[in-house]
Amino acid sequence: MLVLMSAEFDVDRESIVPASQEELLGRVAQGDEGAFGDLYDRMAPRVLGLVRRLLVDPSQSEEVTQEIFLEIWQTATRYEAQRGGASTWILTMAHRRAIDRIRSSQASRDRDIKIGIRDLAVAYDEVAETVGVRIEHERVEKAMARLTELQRQAISLAYYGGLSQSEVAERLQIPLGTVKTRLRDGMIRLRDELGVAS
Repeated sequence: MLVLMSAEFDVDRESIVPASQEELLGRVAQGDEGAFGDLYDRMAPRVLGLVRRLLVDPSQSEEVTQEIFLEIWQTATRYEAQRGGASTWILTMAHRRAIDRIRSSQASRDRDIKIGIRDLAVAYDEVAETVGVRIEHERVEKAMARLTELQRQAISLAYYGGLSQSEVAERLQIPLGTVKTRLRDGMIRLRDELGVAS
């Protein structure tokens, strides 16, 4: 019969119980590359998923996700546990970065269009363009009208107001999980109403 001596096989508690995301972020703030790797492994799928839902483009989503993790590495010392969980802090950062990328891309497209219009002396049908935009706007309005009031409110704050899910929860004074459910269900219904492929 084999008897194990506890002194020989003293297992350190950290190897049994994985560190919380808050603990990992605290260690990242101290420059711990291993903790950063663990935090990345845990959070990268969620961050990429959020960014991809907002940006749609896979390569831009991966690029923004890399930027987010670089920012986490550089700014981990700014994380304050009393203001919320580590995953909330990271996902809020991800949401803001994705929104910034959307705005930047839109500004770039607008600038290119202005330059293109200025440099291209070809007339185009402004009436047709205006009608097309109006029709698309009306389609979105009709689809939004088919949502529940709660879904419409959450989507308006998040996507038109640019608020993070946490900020929407704070504004509406409801749990974060409820906000996530309303956004998810509302976006699925909008997609179905507009006939957009998933």
